[in-house]
Amino acid sequence: QVQLVESGGGLVQAGGSLRLSCVASGTIFSIAAMGWYRQGPGKERELVADITKDFITSYVDSVKGRFTISRDNAKNTVYLQMNSLKPEDTAVYYCNAQLRNKLVGPVYDWWGQGTQVTVSS
Repeated sequence: QVQLVESGGGLVQAGGSLRLSCVASGTIFSIAAMGWYRQGPGKERELVADITKDFITSYVDSVKGRFTISRDNAKNTVYLQMNSLKPEDTAVYYCNAQLRNKLVGPVYDWWGQGTQVTVSS
């Protein structure tokens, strides 16, 4: 089985910073893209940032220049450095990994349990 465990959420004042981490563990043969999604109060889940195995990144417009996604392939870990946080960044942040947990087979999406980020004004 596969588990994705996030850490690093919390309460921060506007303008502050947080760093989220997500470790994938279990039976993993390969990980393609990894990413971070978020779901704010009354909003749909949205993709915040993702990163391919070759470290190609993409971001939603609202976080460009403030957030940085990175990954450590040796540790099956993805990070999200969040700077200049705004109240509208308040959400539950979910880690996602597109991975193969069998030697031969398709890539599936796996999700973490979510970590709360609250930005006060």
